[in-house]
Amino acid sequence: MIQEYLNSVDKFIIIGDRVLLKPRDLETHTKSGLVLPASIKEKEEIQSGYIIKTGPGYPIPSQEIDEPWKDGSSEPKFMGMQAREGDLAIFLKSRAHEIEFENEKYLILPHAAILLLIRDDHHLE
Repeated sequence: MIQEYLNSVDKFIIIGDRVLLKPRDLETHTKSGLVLPASIKEKEEIQSGYIIKTGPGYPIPSQEIDEPWKDGSSEPKFMGMQAREGDLAIFLKSRAHEIEFENEKYLILPHAAILLLIRDDHHLE
């Protein structure tokens, strides 16, 4: 399932500590069969979705001493994130930003908005 989304967004470059995910369809029925209108689901504060891409992580400031004879161009360093492609993320909906690309809805959110990750190592196979 995740592979079909990866092909259409492979040119996206996710910045910093953000993740791109595909939201899961909201269930419109409860377990007992009660139908919930869309307005009820829209008010929920927590949502879930599959992570499609991640950014490089949290930027780390350079610890090097500025010396005039050194070349000042050093690669930025990042501290990695726990989220990986294919994880199911439970996150705070209020922190997500919705975008649409090729008639598909995606969400961009900061890593800190993720409350829980569910990882199935066989999910991307």
